[in-house]
Amino acid sequence: MRAMVLRAAGTPLEQAELPDPQPGTGQALVRVRACGVCRTDLHVFDGELPRPKLPLVLGHEIVGEVVSSRGRFEPGDRVGVPWLGWTCGECAYCLTGRENLCDRARFTGYDTDGGYAELCVADERFCFPVPDGFADVQAAPLLCAGLIGYRSLRVAGDAARIGLYGFGAAAHIVCQVALHEGREVYALTRSGDDDAQAFARSLGATWAGDTATRPPAELDAAILFAPAGELVPTALGHVRKGGSVVCAGIHMSDIPSFPYELLWGERVVRSVANLTRSDGEEFLRIAALVPVETRVEELPLGSANEALACLRAGDVRGALVLVP
Repeated sequence: MRAMVLRAAGTPLEQAELPDPQPGTGQALVRVRACGVCRTDLHVFDGELPRPKLPLVLGHEIVGEVVSSRGRFEPGDRVGVPWLGWTCGECAYCLTGRENLCDRARFTGYDTDGGYAELCVADERFCFPVPDGFADVQAAPLLCAGLIGYRSLRVAGDAARIGLYGFGAAAHIVCQVALHEGREVYALTRSGDDDAQAFARSLGATWAGDTATRPPAELDAAILFAPAGELVPTALGHVRKGGSVVCAGIHMSDIPSFPYELLWGERVVRSVANLTRSDGEEFLRIAALVPVETRVEELPLGSANEALACLRAGDVRGALVLVP
């Protein structure tokens, strides 16, 4: 099969011909139809997530067709393969509905080969049927950008006014879900990113501006998709007493010190880690109900290095999706 392979952190992905993967017990063989390019892929590429399997095929926003299955699926079924690829099912986290925190978890495109390839194998338990109504490339960003955004929205509680810091793949999806639920959305971007702000307003955001500008209303919660630690005290200064700041990324630069006054008033800073299968099942139902419309740029598999460079530069409106 053809694949884009990471040999060492920071080195360009190499196009290679690899043996077709062979599914093991409980695994399905999936022919990849589309794979989204996620900021987590960039963190792995840069070595900021330090212990990947090497050599490695990146990619964990996979939509594909089942070639063979050990029982859960039929050949030809369309499935999504997310970041969380396996959990032990035995630890205290798994047994209390928090499998996203399993210490032995394995992750797609990190511990196991992912979707920057023509084929992949995946644990059938952690694959999701993809709802009808979504084309393959439109469905791919739902598998991580959508899922993490959705989990972040849920832990933000019943916040009526939501601030989204960084308006890319995840934010443009969760914005639509939040509006569907009757919330107000305030989008905050890098200074001067007029295109992203216009994009947010086109989706129905009440207001869009840069992170240096205070929103026109006090926020009930803030969700940070930009991996910039300095935004945490900024967001704390924008949320009301009792509000929360949710850090949605798997990696973030250091959070600078800030005066206790910003946290006082029972404000909360918390992170969101990975996803659970129940998150995926619930979100995909809601995404079809909204229905979420993902804005994507489709690229050939061999353009993976260029896609990562665009993501690093922030030159993306919506999501980038690779197609074998």
